[in-house]
Amino acid sequence: MVDAEQITQGLRRLGVQEGDILLTHSSLSSFGHVEGGAEAVVNALLGAVGKEGTALVPTHTWGTVNRDSPVFDVRRSPSHVGKITEAFRRRDGALRSLHPTHSCAAIGPLKEELLRDHETQITPCGSKSPYYRIMERGGKIAFLGVTQQVNTTCHALEEMACVSYLLDRFERLYCVDYDGKKRVVPSRRHTSGLDRAFDRTEPLLLERGVMRVGRIGDATVRVVGASGMRDAVMPILAEDPFFLLTPQAAVIARSF
Repeated sequence: MVDAEQITQGLRRLGVQEGDILLTHSSLSSFGHVEGGAEAVVNALLGAVGKEGTALVPTHTWGTVNRDSPVFDVRRSPSHVGKITEAFRRRDGALRSLHPTHSCAAIGPLKEELLRDHETQITPCGSKSPYYRIMERGGKIAFLGVTQQVNTTCHALEEMACVSYLLDRFERLYCVDYDGKKRVVPSRRHTSGLDRAFDRTEPLLLERGVMRVGRIGDATVRVVGASGMRDAVMPILAEDPFFLLTPQAAVIARSF
């Protein structure tokens, strides 16, 4: 069994400091038992970055908002990427970006700066997305009991590299903002059916000292420096645009 303080201290051992910008991907069940459940993990994340830091989680809805069900409501549409993310977005003081499929929620002094204008991006992880901005601001990415396979910021790297396979058809989606106003958000999804190999980055990140790995309870936890990841991976994508795909997916993508 672990509690919020143990999770906070575990993150500190892996390099998270007060004042950090920290984006967290997570699995509640990976810890074994957490005293206080998802709410305790939210407390731990906020404790790890402190009052001067900003914590973020993905609150994605790409599985439920689509061409047939095109409306995302920032106040009501639940996150489908885990109990911790849903507890976080419901926390007092949380702000959620308005992107219909790849929103983030944030708490902390930089929340507005990191989330602002996400809905103006035709693509999910463009230059005004929080995934891009945490790299610019030297933030960190934590993986609590999940692997790099869920690293949404790798999609931002794909967008930065302008890989040929990335984007699918346009969809006319909508977001309902905090004032109840419905906005049109033209959007292009990431191409479905191409399996990613984001785990391929791990040996490189470890070699560069960009990633640290440890355990908290039963969970394997990774903490990655976002700008260091960018600096390590982008030169590889320049040489091999299919680096972040599985070999089978790369064969398909080369036909595009």
